[in-house]
Amino acid sequence: MQEFLTNIGQFSMLLAFGLSCYSLFASFLAGRFAHRRLADTGERAAVAVCGLVTVAVFALWYQLITSNFHLQYVASSSNQAMPWYYKIGALWGGQEGSLLFWCWILTLFSMVTVLVHRNRNPRLMPYVVGVVAMVTTFFLLVNNFVSNPFDAIGVSRAGEPPVPFSPPDGQGLNPLLQYWAMVIHPPILYIGYVGFTIPFAFAIAALVTRELDDEWIRTTRRWMMIPWLFLGTGVLLGAMWAYVVLGWGGYWGWDPVENASLMPWLTATAFLHSVIMQERKGMMKVWNMVLILGTFLLCILGTFLTRSGIVSSVHSFAQSPIGPFFSSFLILMTGFSLYFLLSRLDALKSENRLDSVISRESSFLFNNLVLLATTFAVLWGTIFPILSEWLTDEKRTVGAPFFNKVNIPIGLFLLFLTGVGPLLAWRKTSLRSLRKNFSIPIAVALGTGLAFVLLGMRHFYSTVCLILCMFVIVTIAGEFHRGARARQRQGQSYWQALWSLTFRNTRRYGGYIVHVAMVFLFVGFAGAGFNEEAQKALSPGQDLQVGHYTLRLEKIESSDNNNYSSATGIIKISKNGQELSTLKPEQRFYKSSKQPTSEVALHRTLKEDLYVVFAGFQQEGKQAIIHAYVNPLVAWIWIGGLVFIIGTIICLIPNQHEQVIQKAQTKVEVDPYAKIPV
Repeated sequence: MQEFLTNIGQFSMLLAFGLSCYSLFASFLAGRFAHRRLADTGERAAVAVCGLVTVAVFALWYQLITSNFHLQYVASSSNQAMPWYYKIGALWGGQEGSLLFWCWILTLFSMVTVLVHRNRNPRLMPYVVGVVAMVTTFFLLVNNFVSNPFDAIGVSRAGEPPVPFSPPDGQGLNPLLQYWAMVIHPPILYIGYVGFTIPFAFAIAALVTRELDDEWIRTTRRWMMIPWLFLGTGVLLGAMWAYVVLGWGGYWGWDPVENASLMPWLTATAFLHSVIMQERKGMMKVWNMVLILGTFLLCILGTFLTRSGIVSSVHSFAQSPIGPFFSSFLILMTGFSLYFLLSRLDALKSENRLDSVISRESSFLFNNLVLLATTFAVLWGTIFPILSEWLTDEKRTVGAPFFNKVNIPIGLFLLFLTGVGPLLAWRKTSLRSLRKNFSIPIAVALGTGLAFVLLGMRHFYSTVCLILCMFVIVTIAGEFHRGARARQRQGQSYWQALWSLTFRNTRRYGGYIVHVAMVFLFVGFAGAGFNEEAQKALSPGQDLQVGHYTLRLEKIESSDNNNYSSATGIIKISKNGQELSTLKPEQRFYKSSKQPTSEVALHRTLKEDLYVVFAGFQQEGKQAIIHAYVNPLVAWIWIGGLVFIIGTIICLIPNQHEQVIQKAQTKVEVDPYAKIPV
């Protein structure tokens, strides 16, 4: 059965590659010559590719679950002692399997796009399907001929062909990945990365056909929000993984792979703000197109950095031969995008100009500039070691201090703009309106800052951050309050008014909820200015003091199973003399991979986390090295993540105006290919 499914998986991937090539050429030809039947076959081929890749994915899952160590990928990513859910997660735990998983998500997006839009946008769809097929073909090319998850293990002897070999057990999944969040983190992150292919395809299709009206931008905005939600959630889950698994006391270290996932999220965020300008004013058309194209290209760049081995990262895959393929594809897609963008500049002229610097339009413009400045700073710091090695044969690293020094001021200015935008009017804001709208938020924010100073807060950036957070919260609360009061005058209760207000204009008020999420995130970031830490080798009965906490090591317990052996420190914690709880930090040693890991123990409150790491042994195992941190306000980062998800989901719900437009389009639509000859 294992050999049969291996052959089925391999054949499915090869057939999918052939059909994807057909979908690519058939779709572009259908668009060029307006041929309906050719467009239909291109779409059906795209759906068939999805089915075939699905078969390959489930065939590989079967090999992982049944421990078919005859396959190189299974032997390197799984072992018999691993729980079944980690075997499922092993699909994306290694190079070959994760590329197949990436391709699977892309084909699922392709199928959904075909099913949703095949009766709409008849001019755009052949090119949309063709562009998605182009990306799919590249990934299937790599998966079939460069990084194949169905390759078998063979032992070579001099002068003889390789002999099949199956080891008794596998190496197992990387111990750092054996954590519950890593079962869901990569899929969510990949959905974000891969999903940006769809707005990219619509953008290219609009450029090719010059169909640059409001319909394509509405479609693209919605397709942009879905991967934006998943990528943002994936970034936060990655931060949580780094926080509770790596054991270094933090959640973000400006690692190259972390940066690679952040950059496309920033440019997508810029697009979701500036697209409002295009919809309302017909402005920033070229800018929005650049943001869509740039977001996709940053996703490919991030994939290249992660998988080529060109950067050193705890998140990245080992050195592999796929780097030149990805770099070539990135260059090809960049040239492809620039050609169509530059050749269509005449069709992307703005219909209006900025009337005043003190206006909501200008706030969107500044918002975009700040987000792009952050993206550039992160990009430069990420690729600088690569450039320095190419130019000087010496790799010069750029660490967290550089990123913090550059991005903290930029981030604070962005937070300020988040509060300013809703207080400004469209076109031009009068001085009277400025005084009226800004007086209360500024007064509350300054009062909060004075209170912080009187309480002894002296960290400059953290204090400024918390002041700005209060300013933004008051601003957003004021927007909800004014809207609810207006509806309350129509006979609704206050809470009913808030509910109906939010869902009458989901895009506006869902966006405000996302801004609240950003405030919570910045509150969590501000806490980093007050972190405390201590480390000490403890014998049972000894204490460690960190901040207001006292940690007493009661004893050390040992355990063993088929997957790993472990030592656990039993630690009683108290604060200001009052006993709170018992923490059990653990150190594990995984048998197959011969790697140690630390399992962090946490005491969480909304105010702060007590973070305890069992860092190792001293004096021949008689003393445990305990490293403890007090991390204030970290819980607000995870709360902000939940609010971010809720707010974005609300934004995705069509409001009443959009529902009317959709119903009208449904009634008018008869045959989208009526004007296209057979």
